[in-house]
Amino acid sequence: MMEVSILFLRACLALLAMPIYLLYFLGIWEPFCKKVFFPYFLEKLSAVHNRKTKKLKQELFRNLPDFTGPSGELKLLEIGTGCGTNFQFYPPGCKVTCSDANPNFQQSLSRSMSKNQHIHYERFLTAAGEDLHQVPSGSVDAVVCTLVLCSVQSVSKTLKEVQRVLRPGGVFYFLEHVAANPSSWRLFWQRVCHPTWKLVFDGCCLTREVWKDLEEANFSELKLQHISVPLPGTPIKPHIIGYAVK
Repeated sequence: MMEVSILFLRACLALLAMPIYLLYFLGIWEPFCKKVFFPYFLEKLSAVHNRKTKKLKQELFRNLPDFTGPSGELKLLEIGTGCGTNFQFYPPGCKVTCSDANPNFQQSLSRSMSKNQHIHYERFLTAAGEDLHQVPSGSVDAVVCTLVLCSVQSVSKTLKEVQRVLRPGGVFYFLEHVAANPSSWRLFWQRVCHPTWKLVFDGCCLTREVWKDLEEANFSELKLQHISVPLPGTPIKPHIIGYAVK
């Protein structure tokens, strides 16, 4: 009965979003979404999300300097940099390589860079998380990924790339929205919204159990916590936060 209810409600939501579905089938929505809508939406969402998670992020990145490499420099790669909302939490002098599969965040990214001149920006790579071949193996001390694993093609392949580019003893920081508890009403509504949400928000998946991929990734140490971020009116309240050491 529940599955029937989910299918019915999905159909109702698809009817409401019919203009977007039509634009998608005409090949118009995807390029518009990547170039215009999603960069605009993500900048607005990131600002709200950062306000809600500021203290959590400050605590999360507090030990970043402890992972400074033998060279005395902290080399950091951020996957899915987007608007650069994490820059403010990085320690002074940190050398940051930015990467994103979508290169259309230039304006908001430039604004974040100008506001955060305490860190050094090495380069920007247009690259998906599953393919970071432009980054040499074992070349970075830290990798950061926030609100990104929901939309990569493969979480497991992305985590393999994370482990490849990290030096031994390097660290991977994450903050991701995830699937709600099984049998909860929140998961029910995540499943209802999933197809339309994924279409509208550039491949974002609502029901991924990312913590399972992290547990199976064979990091030497994993610190992971399930939390709820107060984002009223959205299906992305359940989150995981933490870090893993190679």
